[in-house]
Amino acid sequence: MPPMPGTVQSIERAAAVLRLLAQSTRPLGVVEIANALSLPKGTAHGIIRTLHTVGFVDQDDRSGRYQLGSQLVRLGGHQLDRNELRSCAMNWADSLASRTGESVRIGVLDQPSEVMVVHHVFRPDDSVQVMETGRVLPSHACALGKAILAHTPGSSAWCKGSTLEAFTARTVTDGRALVGQLSTVRERGYASDVEELTNREASIAAPIRDHGGVVVGAVAITGAMQALCDTGRNPRPRLAARVIEAARAITGELATRRE
Repeated sequence: MPPMPGTVQSIERAAAVLRLLAQSTRPLGVVEIANALSLPKGTAHGIIRTLHTVGFVDQDDRSGRYQLGSQLVRLGGHQLDRNELRSCAMNWADSLASRTGESVRIGVLDQPSEVMVVHHVFRPDDSVQVMETGRVLPSHACALGKAILAHTPGSSAWCKGSTLEAFTARTVTDGRALVGQLSTVRERGYASDVEELTNREASIAAPIRDHGGVVVGAVAITGAMQALCDTGRNPRPRLAARVIEAARAITGELATRRE
């Protein structure tokens, strides 16, 4: 019996583009789509051009941006249920807390300015801690938010056009500087904040993707700055690697449950 054929990468990528357009509230440009899905610009443009040719994507004549085509029934189920994300993430979040000795948060973007914590695991010690599930955090001042914003269409325009509140002396309040941080996040695969939200505290986060490649949330560890960072205030590579590993595991769990 011949082996079963594998998946076709180009079709998976095209499906991810359609899901991204379906969840966006406005038309998107090629660069926004490429950044959101971590695709080369040329690859993204080729996929979009093909989808446009078959009528699945429409292009605005004035802006040149793209949206779902009039011939395509709007995709259903493009928004991941938060309970599903939490369910998929729980075991991996527990494991991450055990391996790093730090508290773990799972967050989703409520709006560009806010991240909601949908799951929280305490540090595995005897210290007094407060449950943060349901807490809303400013996206520009926390690693969770930056990990998601880095892959969210329109985030650059939001950063440059918004008044960003300072929570500590180190909070980034300049929109262009924040855009630069988001570019770094995409390059290295994780986000961080060092005393940007809370003094003497740091956090490291990595994005979680759904089965189509769209970023739907992030996982982060949070703890004392000295524990998470080296003497140069840089996130410790071994901790960043463990956060990235957990994010990939949760992503894989989401994909498995959708099969």
